[in-house]
Amino acid sequence: MYGFQRCIAPLCRSTFDVTEVLTSCPDCGSLLDIDYEWDKLPIPKSMREFESRWANRRDPLDFSGVWRFRNLLPFAADKDIVTIGEGQTILQQSQAVGKYVGMNAGGLYLQYEGLNPSGSFKDNGMTAASTHARMVGAKVAACASTGNTSASLAIYASTTQVFRVVVFVGSGKIAYGKLSQALDYDAKTLQILGDFDDALERVREVAGERGIYLCNSVNPFRLEGQKTIMYRVLESLNWEVPDWIVVPGGNLGNSSAFGKAFTELKALGLIDRIPRLAVINAAGANTLYQLYEERGVRWDGGMSDDGTTDAFFKTMDAEKRKASTLASAIEINRPVNLKKCLRALQQCDGVVRQVTDQEILDAKAQVGAGGFGCEPASAASVAGARKLRAEGVIAPSDRVVCILTGHQLKDPDATVAYHSGDQALFSEKLGKRGVERAEYANSPVVVENNLQKIIDVLNQQG
Repeated sequence: MYGFQRCIAPLCRSTFDVTEVLTSCPDCGSLLDIDYEWDKLPIPKSMREFESRWANRRDPLDFSGVWRFRNLLPFAADKDIVTIGEGQTILQQSQAVGKYVGMNAGGLYLQYEGLNPSGSFKDNGMTAASTHARMVGAKVAACASTGNTSASLAIYASTTQVFRVVVFVGSGKIAYGKLSQALDYDAKTLQILGDFDDALERVREVAGERGIYLCNSVNPFRLEGQKTIMYRVLESLNWEVPDWIVVPGGNLGNSSAFGKAFTELKALGLIDRIPRLAVINAAGANTLYQLYEERGVRWDGGMSDDGTTDAFFKTMDAEKRKASTLASAIEINRPVNLKKCLRALQQCDGVVRQVTDQEILDAKAQVGAGGFGCEPASAASVAGARKLRAEGVIAPSDRVVCILTGHQLKDPDATVAYHSGDQALFSEKLGKRGVERAEYANSPVVVENNLQKIIDVLNQQG
């Protein structure tokens, strides 16, 4: 194979064999990329060449929406690839959501990753991490999770029986829809008395101490798989590049992977331009927004201002600030892929915005009414697009793709509390998070158990 690992720090750039198990550069501590000797590889002349693999659906690798594009992530031999049919997702044009955002007709698209086997985008990366785990002979894999990562890792372990799994979750910091998946898929689950950032710190220590394979997005192979989300977006748009990709920002793996995907495609001559990138934080977990938009921290060719970032985290620790948002999937204060995301923002002429939980839940209701249910974190992309449209950053004539990262049943409590009309439930679940109203609620109508009464109500509804 022609893949290798490379340090992202421009003053280091050390390289390591693809068979080494690393989550940071041993020489300088920076994050790692998976890179390739592209000059020794058969590069497709056009992205359209991948369309022919649709005709070979009995081959598990061509059936996969990740490994169908294996020429663009060629770090593994076909025999080592672990797949469970991930990536069967859809890009849907949405007139209703587009109108809510403020776009011209036909300008807003929803990339729905909730159709993956575990119900979230994480499967795109986990198939790649699981493949690398098989390559290196890992017997136990672990992750810290707000829910989706643990569900994804657990389903790959239970389905393939390649390795056993331990997942670390923050106590009280995981939606039950997600926790139920990890439990059902037979993962050993440890609830840490702390939040996601605490759980990630502990799992990294444990993985290093016990030689356990780590599957969080600090693992560079995870992000290789997540590149393929953008390949499928391009494929759905007949290989035309959109104007904007809008994505929720939590641990910043997706935004980092998307920047890498487009930069590689442009360098290989497979696309003629790179879309702009918008990363959307929840206001209660807005580290990237504060650093990028308020303090001006940039990638700057890899020479980013670490002093400003270090001071920010030092103050956060001193004040004991914890992330707090209903969008549990992005409830993260210390995004491990911060520097890679800064690089992606530079590569894609990007912007960062924050949205409140109120804006997230209102956007979520619009997404559901427009055809796709999604978990709260997913709706941050739509809420962010609406904000950028209101600011005039996104033009009404632009073509915008919002990434919906997870299925609505990942966190049904928030959905029911928003729509139910039960004020006590609303106050308990949403009110204490600053959500004051359910402007787009679709509340059930209570009616007597009587045929005429039911017909009367239906007549009133029109």
